[in-house]
Amino acid sequence: MYAEKRDEMKRAGRLGSRWPGGAVGRWTGRREGFTLVELLVVIAIIGVLVGLLLPAVQAVREAARRMECSNNLRQVGLATHNYHSTFNRLPAGYVSYPTNNGVAPPQMMIDPITWDAGPGWGWAASILPFAEGTTITDQLRFEQPMWAAVNKPTIATTVPMFLCPSSSGDTEPFPVAGADGQPLMVNGGTVRVGRSHYVASHGQESCWGECGSVATGEIFTNIYTSATTVVVIDGDAGKVADGPFFRNSKTRFSDVTDGLSNTVFFGEHSSALSDKTWVGVMPGAFTHPRFQSPENGPDAAATLTLVHAGPSGGELDITGSPIIHPVNFPTYHVGQMYSQHPGGGMVALGDGSVRFVSEFVDLYLWAEISSMNEAEVIDWGRL
Repeated sequence: MYAEKRDEMKRAGRLGSRWPGGAVGRWTGRREGFTLVELLVVIAIIGVLVGLLLPAVQAVREAARRMECSNNLRQVGLATHNYHSTFNRLPAGYVSYPTNNGVAPPQMMIDPITWDAGPGWGWAASILPFAEGTTITDQLRFEQPMWAAVNKPTIATTVPMFLCPSSSGDTEPFPVAGADGQPLMVNGGTVRVGRSHYVASHGQESCWGECGSVATGEIFTNIYTSATTVVVIDGDAGKVADGPFFRNSKTRFSDVTDGLSNTVFFGEHSSALSDKTWVGVMPGAFTHPRFQSPENGPDAAATLTLVHAGPSGGELDITGSPIIHPVNFPTYHVGQMYSQHPGGGMVALGDGSVRFVSEFVDLYLWAEISSMNEAEVIDWGRL
């Protein structure tokens, strides 16, 4: 009897299954699951949802990076104000042995073309003690050239305050390059310097390679009419520059007659375009673009720390208009501002405030806020 009952139960198991409630149903012979079409539909839906989510995630991350960049520039501006409070002037764009005839002591390694010379320390190195950077500056010998052996270990330091998190370029120290793009050799070795993604404004005009042995230079006197004049330079970049920072500058707030809130002091330059440093300027150095455009190319050592807005040197475009290059302008000069924030870049004004400037800013407005004493009437509605 037991064997017969067992066989009967086995047959029941093959022919049917017990449903909830004790009912016995017929076995259909197939297992439940997704069809291929259903699986593909689910995958497509998930892909669409991820595609919708990723831009939002990227936007949130960029907003955080932009806020950090803004905070960096705000710290730079605050340190600059503290420097001015201490010395009653702004730091020099970079410090070079003063000369009006191209002669300097041998240890200053004067460049015979640009007349750039030691010690070379730049504006960013000068403000470090006012930005909690005394642990770095205490190890530097500012009376020695920046490339002196005693300074070499420290000038390769990475300072987070000078790095923009949106820059896709390098953040590591780099060897200073010469005209051929190869590392510049000093006393048998290279000079590695800490990187910066922030630069100081030289104004509308530039004074890089032409502020040395060339005795005269051409500058714009009216950017609206393209009027120019010739000035005698004799190594004095201040006769050309109309911004707050230049070689051996000693600008005071009172010199910024256009108003601190109307004058750009600092801005961005991503290392995706070219190398900049917080350390300073080395004679004989060149800044080289990382990618080529019809307008860009290597430029002299001053562009390691400084940029300008244009127009400069009487340069005109094919329409006869002055060449002005705001943030991300497609000339991609190594001597202009360049940011990797979408749509523009951050700048710090003389009053310490930080603004986001669109890459489509009115060109004349950009030139106006880049100079400090040209008496332009600023209309921020064109920003």
